[in-house]
Amino acid sequence: MTITYKDAEGIAGMRVAGRLAGELLDYLTPFIKPGVTTNEIDRLAEEHTTQVLGAISAPLNYAPGGHNPYPKSICTSINHQVCHGIPNDKPLKKGDIVNIDVTVIKDGWHGDSSRMFMVGDVSVAAKRLCHLTYEAMWRGIVKVKAGAYLGDIGHAIQTFAEGQGLSVVREFCGHGIGRNFHEEPQILHYGRPGTLEQLQAGMTITIEPMLNVGRKDIKELGDGWT
Repeated sequence: MTITYKDAEGIAGMRVAGRLAGELLDYLTPFIKPGVTTNEIDRLAEEHTTQVLGAISAPLNYAPGGHNPYPKSICTSINHQVCHGIPNDKPLKKGDIVNIDVTVIKDGWHGDSSRMFMVGDVSVAAKRLCHLTYEAMWRGIVKVKAGAYLGDIGHAIQTFAEGQGLSVVREFCGHGIGRNFHEEPQILHYGRPGTLEQLQAGMTITIEPMLNVGRKDIKELGDGWT
């Protein structure tokens, strides 16, 4: 495993890219409402990224390991979709929960972030899932410090989630990030404390737990991404 450590200049570049990803999500927030299609949200995201932020949409045509290229600029995962949902012409409706996942490239550095949105009034179960997943993410984030282990992050997320009756999706994980969209190491959202790689200064990672109500199992749709 080769982990890329960033120097002060690299960390500064990552901060800019991360900030722009957050600004993009802020810009998109007012458009997440009933009647708007995810294709329209994708179009707005691409325009804002290139014309306002002066950045590049990393997901567009991204094809890791010979995978078929991702056809859009953002991922829009609705309700039962775990991640990598492809924007389409189906309008959002009241009661939907939707994750908008964006990654921008600025000066060669990647900023990756996502946000859950509730469209109108949503069910108690859906609202609970969103809030608890957000809390689980922070349980992992607070474990991040030089000298800690990746297993500490996964354990904190898993024990909290399972304590709330939720299950952790195993097929997807966080990752290193920097000059490349996906770098080593993988950041599992489950595990045992004191195991896996030890965190060191200069590492940049994403923590993005995906939790299910019920079983942890998932299935892939025919589009090869969702």
